[in-house]
Amino acid sequence: MKLKKISIPILIILGIIIDQIVKFAIVNDLELSQHKVLIRGVLSLTHLRNNGAAWSLLEGQQWFFTIITIVVLIVAIWVLIKNINKNWYAFSLTLIISGALGNFIDRIRQGYVVDMFQLDFINFPIFNVADILLSVGFVVLFIAILTEKDGVK
Repeated sequence: MKLKKISIPILIILGIIIDQIVKFAIVNDLELSQHKVLIRGVLSLTHLRNNGAAWSLLEGQQWFFTIITIVVLIVAIWVLIKNINKNWYAFSLTLIISGALGNFIDRIRQGYVVDMFQLDFINFPIFNVADILLSVGFVVLFIAILTEKDGVK
């Protein structure tokens, strides 16, 4: 099955919409720092405002995250255009672009990113849908690069 060029912007927009809807729901349903167990010992929701990276690293450095996001978006779009006919590259870069834009919207609009998913069985940063998109996108891209015979252009 070939990932069609027309579906790429739709997937990017869909990822952003899902991310923003989940963040909107959390902000409206849970008070800041409120915790709600979804699956005991596995997954909880905790409403956080993160103005840093994972584990609040580089907290308050919004200019840094703005520059990094713009660079990531430019590189990802350029690599996507160059590899548009390679499904795994196109799919992974679509996820990366969508996730980067989801968090970028928060940073520009609010000055922080809304996080909510908490893994209760491991010490791991609380994250959001955009973070999932970014992480899965980078893993798929890494696998695509390792398995591709002629490599990324």
